[in-house]
Amino acid sequence: MGQKLKIAGWISLGVVAGALSTVSLQTVARGTLAPMPLEELQQLSTVFGLIKSDYVEPVDEKKLITDAISGMVSSLDPHSVYFDKKSFKEFREGTAGKFVGVGIEITQEDGLVKVITPIEGSPAFRAGVKTNDLITKIDDTAVKGLSLNEAVKRMRGEPATRVILTIYRKDENRTFPVTIIREEIKQQSVRGKLVEPGYGWVRVSQFQERTVDDFVKKVNEIYKQDPKIKGLVLDLRNDPGGLLNAAVAISAAFLPENVTVVSTNGQTADSKQTLRAAAADYQGRSGLDPLKNLPAGLKKVDLVVLVNEGSASASEIVAGALQDHQRATIMGSQTFGKGSVQTFRPLGADTGLKITTSRYYTPSGKSIQAKGIVPNVMVDDTEEGSPYAALRTREADLEKHLASGQGAEVKDEAREKAREEALKRLEEESRKPVADRKAPEFGSDKDFQLAQAIKQLKGQPVKISKTLTERKAEVKED
Repeated sequence: MGQKLKIAGWISLGVVAGALSTVSLQTVARGTLAPMPLEELQQLSTVFGLIKSDYVEPVDEKKLITDAISGMVSSLDPHSVYFDKKSFKEFREGTAGKFVGVGIEITQEDGLVKVITPIEGSPAFRAGVKTNDLITKIDDTAVKGLSLNEAVKRMRGEPATRVILTIYRKDENRTFPVTIIREEIKQQSVRGKLVEPGYGWVRVSQFQERTVDDFVKKVNEIYKQDPKIKGLVLDLRNDPGGLLNAAVAISAAFLPENVTVVSTNGQTADSKQTLRAAAADYQGRSGLDPLKNLPAGLKKVDLVVLVNEGSASASEIVAGALQDHQRATIMGSQTFGKGSVQTFRPLGADTGLKITTSRYYTPSGKSIQAKGIVPNVMVDDTEEGSPYAALRTREADLEKHLASGQGAEVKDEAREKAREEALKRLEEESRKPVADRKAPEFGSDKDFQLAQAIKQLKGQPVKISKTLTERKAEVKED
């Protein structure tokens, strides 16, 4: 890994910016610069001068330049980003798994901020903010017209300060304010338990700096409760990503030593690499192998990995590696499809550029980008089915998304029809009492997919989805 800190799934401040990213933080920028188009640069200089001299009121020239850089970078794809001083600081904080904010993971939809999920135990979670809520105002500022980074900045602040979010909840057709007190969010990225004698469940909600240590601790706790574990469920549902070395380590916990976990390929020499199930590729700066104290039985225990549309980037790397090496049965629904790598290039002491530099490939050479991981066994969210699967956003839905690079994308003609049907069901669902609409918590005794995973481990019949099918990436519209 050298001087690189790999990050798969950019989560900072409890925010998923646009979607999710994979970042390589490098200590030095590349020494070579491409030839500059002089005529276009002259035009840029002329426009800058005209705005300075002729605009109706004075403008901040530094803001003009920053906005020009941001616009140029954001036009590339959903994951390339220019970091100013504040957003760079927030990005660094996010990888540590703690930050000051309200505690939500978000994206943008129709100019509004859409909640992907409230972070468990966060102020937003306790205040009742829900998945798919739309934030229309932050305090007195309308969200429409703000960039996602600007919206993030307004939701952040000092601990114990107040922010009022105005929420539009589609399924209840109402708009209402929610008052939230900001606090430092410390995410617990690993949970787990002994589901029943012989069968354990370990959930990784995000790949952070402490994830591997916490994973080892939790697995040892489960094995201490029952040393004769027959089967284990690794739950990666709604895991948006995180540190790549953590993802490689979690994969290596189950795989034979030195087998390929993931490879990357792009234009530059440093974008072409292969990471293996070897301590050198995941141990980090300590030089110690965090997996050395795991139970020996973990290498051969029967394994099911649960995924869904919210499983992205680093979690897709784990699922893809375990699937390709036939080490686990992947169950659930098709994953997000975030298979591009971003590299951080410093532009100064506290600013930088996060730019897409390569694509991810599973050990068998399949691109994850705009497709994701297709489960071996498709399982619905509930016993009644997955009525809202067509409404969930994936990488292929994002504007300017990068193609897989492995053949033309195919448009799914049935998708719009499925969306219409799902919207009708959502409207019907909204008429039910709120208590009846609450989704079961992951890991609870009402978790249908977990119950099916345990049945799979026991060799019992599994209720396979009759509605979920592999979704092809859609053709991008120009």
